[in-house]
Amino acid sequence: MPEFRWSPRPDELEFDAIRASGPGGQNVNKVSNAVHLRFNIPTSSLPDAVKARLLAWADQRITAEGVVVIKAQDSRSLERNRADAVARLIELVRAAAHVPKARRATKPTYGSQQRRLEGKSRRSDVKAGRRSKDY
Repeated sequence: MPEFRWSPRPDELEFDAIRASGPGGQNVNKVSNAVHLRFNIPTSSLPDAVKARLLAWADQRITAEGVVVIKAQDSRSLERNRADAVARLIELVRAAAHVPKARRATKPTYGSQQRRLEGKSRRSDVKAGRRSKDY
């Protein structure tokens, strides 16, 4: 199966510059370098199957209205945080686009059944050996 290729259109992304939390001294208090990325799944250009899988996920980054909210604050640069947020969104969508292979039920082989029963018999003998012979 070919790898899913998708990149969001610029008009589908909404960025908010916010103040980052955590250590950083005076820079944290005066510069808004962290980014909130908002991406609306229902109105996006994603294929319908991927939209449905994303909306069905129980992911805390996806709101009840179907908006993905990603916070990026690892870098001191606003541009790098934006790029990081977009990369994480693309990775999230790529994971949702992956359709797991359907599992077909199979019967255990004769050999595996015999090994299982032999193991049970051996364990039974071990436990029987622990019992007292005075009935």
